[in-house]
Amino acid sequence: MLCKSNLTTHNHRNTTKKVNTNTHNNGIIESDYILSNIRFVHAADLHLDSPFSGMRSEATDQIADALHKATFDAYNNIIKLCLEEKVDALLVAGDIYDGADRSLKAQLEFVKGLKKIEQAGIRSFICHGNHDPLNGWEAKLDLPRGCTRFGPNLEGAPIFADNPERAMVYGISYPKRDVKDNLTTHFKKAESEFNIGLLHANVGNNTKHGSYSPCTIDDLISTNIDYWALGHVHTRQILREKNPAIVYPGNTQGRNSKEQDAHGVYLVDVNNEGNPNLEFKEMNEIRWKTISVDIGNLNEIQDLINAISKQVDSALKSSQGRCVVLRITLTGRGYLHHTLKKEGTDVIKDEINNNYTNSTTWAWCESISPNTASSIDRNAIAEQDDFTGYLARITSDIQTNPVELDDIEKTLQTLYNKSQYLKKHIPSGNTLKELLLAAENDCLSELTEEDDDNT
Repeated sequence: MLCKSNLTTHNHRNTTKKVNTNTHNNGIIESDYILSNIRFVHAADLHLDSPFSGMRSEATDQIADALHKATFDAYNNIIKLCLEEKVDALLVAGDIYDGADRSLKAQLEFVKGLKKIEQAGIRSFICHGNHDPLNGWEAKLDLPRGCTRFGPNLEGAPIFADNPERAMVYGISYPKRDVKDNLTTHFKKAESEFNIGLLHANVGNNTKHGSYSPCTIDDLISTNIDYWALGHVHTRQILREKNPAIVYPGNTQGRNSKEQDAHGVYLVDVNNEGNPNLEFKEMNEIRWKTISVDIGNLNEIQDLINAISKQVDSALKSSQGRCVVLRITLTGRGYLHHTLKKEGTDVIKDEINNNYTNSTTWAWCESISPNTASSIDRNAIAEQDDFTGYLARITSDIQTNPVELDDIEKTLQTLYNKSQYLKKHIPSGNTLKELLLAAENDCLSELTEEDDDNT
């Protein structure tokens, strides 16, 4: 079914864009100059008005407000990119909203952005995914005339209304949240010069995401689609560069510590031969970062604060002017373990936040997780006339006795040979000694921690 539109679009045919000849963010650049026949922005997983509820309740008013606006800011950056790059179209591959009961604010802001690019002659194409299925609540707002919202059945719509054969977008939306069918089977005969498939799907059984509309790369290749504009997976990845291109741009704003660093969209230029050039564009205003600090060589709390501050400074420097939400993990063995165990980490977190949350480009520590242990004087423990001392002595003897090591290796061979995978990884030599030392450290740590608790 062809969805026709009378919208007059600007024409980028025969416009030239200068690019470099190196690989950029997994996109292969094929020449110094690309004759741009079609130019579009591929976005997905906007999750407008994500609540960030748990974090916002603990943050300052400034940061709580920034977190609330983060998904909207990323979307507005997309609209700005479309206008600056004078693209032909914006494609959004599902999960525009964070839930089926989408907020009125999210709907108003989304439509406002589409109307803004329409005024510049830029068409928009959207489909819905598992977070924002068609049966969710809607305010029944009027979409701009140049927007195609795909329904529960496959439809096609031209990017250029005056030349439908030049480029078509084919898409389908989820009628309900739980779509477990392989929707790629609906994408049959596509007949324009360049065909784009807009779909929210799990390609290759990605276990980190729900199995919605599961399919394989072979399923996508078997259609007549030239560029698969996918959504659902929040990590950007190019599964195939061309014939057809199969692309996830990732979500546009990281929302937790699993979605770290840069998030955004792909700006796509298709040349006259139908080969797409992909350039990643960061859209998020807030980055997530997890940092780790070893307490091993730190003797005072001020030393720890200084070590954390050094890493926070580094995170801000690498964020290219964006704000940063941090999770900090403390590791290692050292003198400070006992202080951290007694006093906790809340005071340190507050100190870090007091130092970094009052500037325009802020860093906010969401949590500090201690994963530390007390120092172990192994030689002193080995002198003790108790079980802990006996353990330290016997493990030392094993690690220096070739006969004992050989016996352990033979025992492990019997165990590992029961598994087709493990039999290729039987530890021996230095690897075996390292494992024994790690086991000894864990045991001594637990035993000496019990002693510490009783002092």
